[in-house]
Amino acid sequence: MTFCSVFLLLFLILLFSSFEQSVSISSGSQRVILRSIINENSKDGDFAIDLNATNFDSVLKETPAPFAIVEFFAHWCPACRNYKPQYEKVARLFNGADASHPGIILMTRVDCASTINSKLCDKFSVDRYPMLFWGPPKKFVSGGWVPKQGKSEIIPIESGRTADVLLGWINKQLGSLDDGKYENEHLQTNTSDPGQIAKAIYDVEEATSTAFSIILDHKMIKPETRTSLIKFLQLLVAHHPSRRCRKGSADVLVNFDDLCPSSTMLVNNEEAESCSKNGVLENYQICGKEVPRGYWMYCRGSKNDTRGFSCGLWILLHSLSVRVEDGESNMAFRSTCDFVHNFFVCEECRQHFYEMCSSVSTPFKKARDFALWLWRAHNKVNERLIKEEASLGTGDPEFPKAIWPPKQQCSSCYLSPSKTSKENSKIDWDENEVFKFLVSYYGKELVTLYKESEQRGSGQTEKIVAEELVASTNAVVVPVGAALAIAVASCAFGALAYIWRSRQKNRKYKYIYSLKNI
Repeated sequence: MTFCSVFLLLFLILLFSSFEQSVSISSGSQRVILRSIINENSKDGDFAIDLNATNFDSVLKETPAPFAIVEFFAHWCPACRNYKPQYEKVARLFNGADASHPGIILMTRVDCASTINSKLCDKFSVDRYPMLFWGPPKKFVSGGWVPKQGKSEIIPIESGRTADVLLGWINKQLGSLDDGKYENEHLQTNTSDPGQIAKAIYDVEEATSTAFSIILDHKMIKPETRTSLIKFLQLLVAHHPSRRCRKGSADVLVNFDDLCPSSTMLVNNEEAESCSKNGVLENYQICGKEVPRGYWMYCRGSKNDTRGFSCGLWILLHSLSVRVEDGESNMAFRSTCDFVHNFFVCEECRQHFYEMCSSVSTPFKKARDFALWLWRAHNKVNERLIKEEASLGTGDPEFPKAIWPPKQQCSSCYLSPSKTSKENSKIDWDENEVFKFLVSYYGKELVTLYKESEQRGSGQTEKIVAEELVASTNAVVVPVGAALAIAVASCAFGALAYIWRSRQKNRKYKYIYSLKNI
């Protein structure tokens, strides 16, 4: 076959594919959501997650989404290239920060033309491009797909060559996405159900990743903020409820001096390029690469501009407060206050929080005191926002701000109401019961699902993880450039810095290797 005939054949295939994808369903059968995704002004971009043989199992095993779609394609295939914009329109509804239906379906792609994916594509009997499969994510991990196989939970999507046809097929599987069933199904309006907080482990990871991205995007690592970031990273390494985030924070921390050298920052009096989004620090995923980011589970609001990051950040701070030991309580308090003051970009919120921090005159000696202070601070913020949101109409109708926890969630936290008329509007708390509730809610219950997932995946128990964590943090945590600053701020870290400085050269790479076992 001559070069001209090959070129003509490819041209005809491209022309046929373009014609095929230009055919649309009649307007009478299109729903509101279908019309929105075929809008000519829709944003372009890659929203589907690219998978390959090295990350296929880990991504699908770790995603909290109940369903997944995997597209098998070849990058040289003209029909696949033409289909990609259609597939991405649907992926934008389910993946990414602006998804209208986040957390329901993980939309992914696998390039079978890449040699590394040959066995993976054979496992799913891919014999044409593109091929789409639907099923529970973990079923893709546990097995492949065989044609005419009975009772398989992995289903091939035979029709779906346009965005509206594919979404129509999805609607038949789930019911209607337009009636709000799946959009609001996982919104946790029943606050009395303690099991709901278990889903927030994904939101704590999301909040940690988002905070790290904001710091890099805004080039917020400066000589005067550098130490406070290191101290907060150290807190995350020791006490973050997510194993992924503990490991990722340790990766950043142990390499921080190389990635963000203090000498360059001090000489130039400005942030080093490596400390910004365009620098090498961006390559570090603080909560790992296993779970695609961009949506909220427990913290998702009924509107796109409510809850989300602020909710996830509060849960992160509460989860840290109930995990610190008594001797760390004041260090954790100062680290939290300094982190919010230096890196939270909402100016009014930042100032209000720091005022509450500044009102504390006596150092905390007990972890209980820090946890209760943070709880009271959170309720003060809610009290302020209740009034503001009521007058401006900016609150989330499904999640109005309230004093927390409510009685139905912790009845023992409430004592009998005050008898004085002036005090009638105030709540008489049993703080011992409140502390027990905080420890349980943000401790054991928060990590329930995550812990079960860890044990299924690796067979490790929380005890083993804790022991390994202690061993690693005693070996090396603090970068050289930050050791002196932290030693001045905390005597406890002085000894740790001494150990680290004396053994840095021999232990650095050994430590990085040991992080695999955290």
